[in-house]
Amino acid sequence: MSKRQVPLGRGLLYELYQKRLRQSLAPQTLPHHVAMIIDGNRRWARQLGFETAAHGHRAGAAKMREFLEWCDDLGISVVTLYLLSSDNLSNRSSEELDALIEIIAELAEDLSHYRDWRVKHVGSVEGLPVPLVEALKAAEARTAGNTGLHVNLAIGYGGRTEIADAVRSIIAAHHLQGGTIEDLAAVLTPDLIGEHLYTGGQPDPDLVIRTSGEQRLSDFMLWQSAHSEFYFMEALGPDLREVDFLRALRDYSRRNRRFGG
Repeated sequence: MSKRQVPLGRGLLYELYQKRLRQSLAPQTLPHHVAMIIDGNRRWARQLGFETAAHGHRAGAAKMREFLEWCDDLGISVVTLYLLSSDNLSNRSSEELDALIEIIAELAEDLSHYRDWRVKHVGSVEGLPVPLVEALKAAEARTAGNTGLHVNLAIGYGGRTEIADAVRSIIAAHHLQGGTIEDLAAVLTPDLIGEHLYTGGQPDPDLVIRTSGEQRLSDFMLWQSAHSEFYFMEALGPDLREVDFLRALRDYSRRNRRFGG
């Protein structure tokens, strides 16, 4: 059988089950920061017979706005969406990449006008087209004073590159201050590196979710997820349902987090 889930009905029984799931979640057991690897958009488009992957990417983007609403309604503070990796910039066809970049720019613009959300780009601008960079900067500027859900858009993102960039930033700052290598070695701590990551100043993700049945991180938040809980679901990105998310939260709430112990 296909791994793809058979959707539950949208009738009364579904609504009652979803409501029961939601009521079973105590606010103190919910994660503060959820990171989402949205995967399976291309497979979704292919299975439904669409000619291009763009249909899947657009459906996935629409689902991510819905996902953010679920998080916001539950009181989750920070959400990070993995939308475009640095690897994607070199291993996707130019036609697919152009369409995906346009969809992401539209999503950033949309989110920056929605509720009281604060939008932030996390990733490198290297290799990103100018219109996308400008759209991300505009979304950040437009929402800078907002105090609602903090939405990180991981675009042009690579976890290993992020760590390297953080270390380079520390070295550069130390050099400007006239410090020695010996001094640097004495102050180079995990906390200092964490402060110089793209997500510096934010809490690390409590829960990392990936759709589509794949069970890997794909270079996503390697440093920040050192003590995160992971949840892998079978649903393809555009097929994600609120009940799937609530099940992930229920599973998270039942875990005994030991933070490496």
